[in-house]
Amino acid sequence: MTEIHAPGAAFSDLTALIKQAGLLDRRRGAYALVFVRNALLAAVALAAFVMLGASWWQLLTAVFLGLVTTQLAFIGHDAGHRQIFTGRRANDVVGYLHGVLVGMSYDSWVTQHNAHHAHPNHADADPDIDIPVLAFSVDQAATRRGPARWIVAHQAVMFVPLLLLEGWSLHLTAARTALAGQVRRPALELGLLTLGALGYGVAVFTVLTPLQGLAFVVVHQGVWGLCMGLVFAPNHKGMPIVPPGTRLDHLQKQVLTARNLPGGRLNDFLFGGLNHQVEHHLFPRMPRPNLRHARVVVEAFCREHGLPYTETGIRSSYVQILRHLHDVSAPLRGPRPAGTPPTG
Repeated sequence: MTEIHAPGAAFSDLTALIKQAGLLDRRRGAYALVFVRNALLAAVALAAFVMLGASWWQLLTAVFLGLVTTQLAFIGHDAGHRQIFTGRRANDVVGYLHGVLVGMSYDSWVTQHNAHHAHPNHADADPDIDIPVLAFSVDQAATRRGPARWIVAHQAVMFVPLLLLEGWSLHLTAARTALAGQVRRPALELGLLTLGALGYGVAVFTVLTPLQGLAFVVVHQGVWGLCMGLVFAPNHKGMPIVPPGTRLDHLQKQVLTARNLPGGRLNDFLFGGLNHQVEHHLFPRMPRPNLRHARVVVEAFCREHGLPYTETGIRSSYVQILRHLHDVSAPLRGPRPAGTPPTG
């Protein structure tokens, strides 16, 4: 087994700097403002839905609701990392509540997401790069069979359309894991998921005609899935894949595989703080409002110790992702014609 260490860099030293700056302290006031903001956004969506009634203009409401649902999902993410409160119980209450609002299983998501944090971009251990219809390495691409093989062969083109299905994938995963008892509280999860689905369905199809309601659901879930995919994709996709059997210390493992996005408070809002992916992976329990301040400390520490610190523009990050997806799937599209230059 290969072991790689970062000479001269100790995670304990970085942690001491972060603690000294108070960046691991809870930010309940800041989160209270986030809760109020999200409640106002949800209220606007609900008011528009009620006022417009049975109208095709409701598709605009569906788009807006998709954006609001993304913000609610960010809170579930933060609760799962215990960023909001010190204790587990209070965070779980917030997590379960937001799970029912967006139609996700809080428990199953936390389990999968923690596995990702423990082994980011590890070829044999990260569930976030174990996706049947995508491949993030040439070796992964070679294992695809049937229709998935064709999709992977053209995954750079199919990537954005596939994100439109991400919301449905999250719903199906929630139902499957809860029914199979693969969560801490199966009865609670099933009850919440059923309550949320019934409430959503009744509201949509009571106010709208069947055709309008179907269109509303498709647009809402599509926008939500697209937003979630576009937020999470730049974090690690297209960054180095850690080969099986390779061990890295925590500091290097998290820094090598993560990509930050620049920008101020607007990007913090749009990406739920996950634009500070390096800092989030190094300190997953750090409250979201502190991540932008931790960036200054972490970047300086990495530069001082010769560790790579990747920060890329938003557009550039998506270009890198699509180019990577195109390149690793090239063998599935057959040999390159003679005289054709390599991509990338």
